[in-house]
Amino acid sequence: MAKGRKAAKQPEIPLKRPIDIPEDEQWRIIRETGILNKAASQPAAKESSEQDDEFPLAEEIFIATTLFIPLAFFLLLMHILIHFQYRQEPKWGDIVGRMLSGAPILAAFVFYTNRHKGSRRTQFMLWVLALAAGIRLIYLVNYGNWLMNIQQCPPIATVWVLTIIQLELGPAVTSLVGVGLWVWWSGMQILFK
Repeated sequence: MAKGRKAAKQPEIPLKRPIDIPEDEQWRIIRETGILNKAASQPAAKESSEQDDEFPLAEEIFIATTLFIPLAFFLLLMHILIHFQYRQEPKWGDIVGRMLSGAPILAAFVFYTNRHKGSRRTQFMLWVLALAAGIRLIYLVNYGNWLMNIQQCPPIATVWVLTIIQLELGPAVTSLVGVGLWVWWSGMQILFK
């Protein structure tokens, strides 16, 4: 059936030839309209659009707060657990004092590392800090006395977790592998029987 149908003829519409304007006349029109001056001012508009791409301050504070709250609770948990690990009754006044002195520093660190974590320089510094914090934490657990561990392990563990969170996947994995290789090379233990 479809083969028997004839295709409908398209009506022929006469097309007009585009107007040919000489080049010198084109340049005169361009100069009179001032379109070149408008094009020169375009980079300024592009810079303002780049500023729109950045997070506003309120959003940066919100993101930093959503990271800070769990990390502050993690720091508190580490303070409590390290006391119980060494069979020490945690003195809540001391823990509150350490949290009051450590929380503002942690909040500032979270805010600025979150603000600049896209920078290669910041990623490198976070990678070095993650490597150093991991090695120091495992060294303290293996060789530190109980008082040194109670004082230093909770903040170092919190910094280590924060740096791993802020790092991109590749640097985070290489940092963890670096800490693992150092533990293996130095003969330290992560798990105790």
